[in-house]
Amino acid sequence: MGRKGSSAIQEELYSTPDETAREDIDDARLLDLDAEKESPFLRAQKRVPARRSPLPKKTAARVVWAFAVIVAAALAAIAVSAFYRYGEHSWRFRLNSSEDIEMSGLTNVTRAQIMEAMGGDIGRNIFYIPLDQRQKQLEQIPWVESASVMRFTPNRIRIEIHERTPVAFARVGSKIMLVDAGGVLMELSSRKRYSFPVVIGMSSGEPLSTRAPRMKIYNELIRQLDSGGAHYSQDLSEVDLSDPEDVKVLTNDPDGAVLVHLGSGTYLERFKIYVTHLREWRQQFQRLESVDLRYDRQIIVNPDLPGAAHQPAVSLAAAKAAISAGVKPAVLVQRAPSKPSAQRVVAIKPAVSKAAPAKHAARVSHWQKKPAATVHAKHKPPVTNAALTSRWKPAAAPKKPSPAISKGPSR
Repeated sequence: MGRKGSSAIQEELYSTPDETAREDIDDARLLDLDAEKESPFLRAQKRVPARRSPLPKKTAARVVWAFAVIVAAALAAIAVSAFYRYGEHSWRFRLNSSEDIEMSGLTNVTRAQIMEAMGGDIGRNIFYIPLDQRQKQLEQIPWVESASVMRFTPNRIRIEIHERTPVAFARVGSKIMLVDAGGVLMELSSRKRYSFPVVIGMSSGEPLSTRAPRMKIYNELIRQLDSGGAHYSQDLSEVDLSDPEDVKVLTNDPDGAVLVHLGSGTYLERFKIYVTHLREWRQQFQRLESVDLRYDRQIIVNPDLPGAAHQPAVSLAAAKAAISAGVKPAVLVQRAPSKPSAQRVVAIKPAVSKAAPAKHAARVSHWQKKPAATVHAKHKPPVTNAALTSRWKPAAAPKKPSPAISKGPSR
């Protein structure tokens, strides 16, 4: 093995750094070429640098959706505004005539009454018609219980009416009207006939809060008289509700009208007593004008005193309208006061309650000069005439007197 020369040794010892780096680069290139030749699959993939967004992907998607929604809402608002301006000024949405107003449910309410409330809207844009205000105006019509007003494009208004249901006639001053279960008064209908009794004791000036309790009593009276299929209410021509503690009914009897005091509460039981003994009383008494059934164990015949204030006379036109609506003609006849007749007290077996209160016995004593002897069960009820003096004077008024109804001469 030969020795290196001194010159070669010096080159190795004193080689420069540039030469060393060049040699390393050449070696790396050689290694890369060798690796590619050996297996390209063993080489690591080079990473391509990507530029990242300042927002995450989910946040960016949400921002895009929000922007799209805002744009859509803005477009919709613009379209609605344009349509509103068009509908506000277009002639297509104008109520041209009364033929553009549809009405349903009219039986007793006339079209003229509806047009009194809706007539001012002719020629007006339907979007400017205050529907709630028109509904309240329609419900002010006495026959209207409820109303609904609806608009239909382009230029139609529809009105649906629900009318009140009358339950009786009512004598208010010199007029005959109809009244519903709540006490609302209505004008007579020319389109339908009714078969109701006439309620007296009401006035047009009193508030509805006063008439409503009286009609509640009337409804209970009719319910009791018609319960069980009896239909006793068909025999009534008048019902006097002026005293809630003493409900009086005027029967429509062929042999003569009879005023029956039913008191309060048990109307059916007391009216059955009247129906049961009516024929017997007509045979016993020459004149039968009224019967008081309010007291236990006793029935007072002809208790009402003549000469009381009469109802105002009904005009001829009002009487014709009332008869055409179904009012019985006998109710409209003005009765003249009759001569006072002696009262009779009939003692019977109690039919309404078991014992007579002491205050009721005191009331009966006011109606007669001599107390009638009471005959108890198992004996035929005798009739005791209350003898009157030659100069007749009415007895002291009871605690709650019944309004007298004067009668004409008996048949």
